[in-house]
Amino acid sequence: MLLNAGCGLFRANQTDGNGQSKNGMTAAQQEWMTRAAAAKQSGDYDTALTMFQEILAENPTITTAYIGIGDVYVLKKDYVKAEPAYERAAKLEPRNFNAQFGHGLALQMLSKFIEAVRAYHRALTIDPESIKANLNLAITYLQMNEASSAVLFAEKAVSLEPGNGTARINLGAAYEKTGRNIEAIEQYTAALELVEHTPQLLMNLINVLAAERRYQEAANTAETLVKVEPSANAYERMGWCYFRLSQFDKSIAAYREAVKLDPEHWQSHNGIGVNALNTWLLSKQRDTEAMIEARNAFRRSLKINRDQQKLITLMSNHGL
Repeated sequence: MLLNAGCGLFRANQTDGNGQSKNGMTAAQQEWMTRAAAAKQSGDYDTALTMFQEILAENPTITTAYIGIGDVYVLKKDYVKAEPAYERAAKLEPRNFNAQFGHGLALQMLSKFIEAVRAYHRALTIDPESIKANLNLAITYLQMNEASSAVLFAEKAVSLEPGNGTARINLGAAYEKTGRNIEAIEQYTAALELVEHTPQLLMNLINVLAAERRYQEAANTAETLVKVEPSANAYERMGWCYFRLSQFDKSIAAYREAVKLDPEHWQSHNGIGVNALNTWLLSKQRDTEAMIEARNAFRRSLKINRDQQKLITLMSNHGL
């Protein structure tokens, strides 16, 4: 969950007695900049770009014009064009937070994570209390699979804005990836009170609850997940939870729903097979229908994904 660069509307600086502003712009350029920022704010991106570029044609050292161009391209999701604009602004004015943060955001969206981390760190030396810089730096570290580095900045983001659901989710993810499951559960649960119940958030919560063997809570969350997103993955998680609760009827029913939605979902075919195999074994191998269902489900799974040595061994051991 990435934050957009937030530069806001340009605020005019005062001018000196000769009509020259403190940032090197004339009063006329200052007025043009204000109008360009207003066009950006209203969604008239092409007009804003033209105006920012005309300002730079007169004075190519105006940092805020480069930031404005970067902002427009971020809003247009054209990060390739946004990045050099922010980079130029950051070089012109290294202590400009918006330039450094915007550069970090563009680099992050281009998957240039190492450079993005450096830019975000520069932004934080300017404003250590920035929620968006701490949050996006944590997210970048998570994208780099450096969860231990993400924790510090994710924790800072939550401390700055305890009611920020996105911050809670990312702190939960950082805790989960560093094996701090109980703390991850706390953060994901808090996030559920603050943001929409998204499939990914619910799936994350199911995984950490299951890791702590809190299977009933995981199953309850899976019930919510299938209502939010009735997908094969959602039903597979439900089946998995109920199997561990020894509620086999609910488990196999969930797996059957999964393969109805996605006949190629081999994990759920395995779930059906394991449940049916369990029924066959509990019947002292008298329930031939269960045996046939197990065999067919496993064979279907192997047809989809042949790289399952454990399944092949299981079938061989039981003569399937």
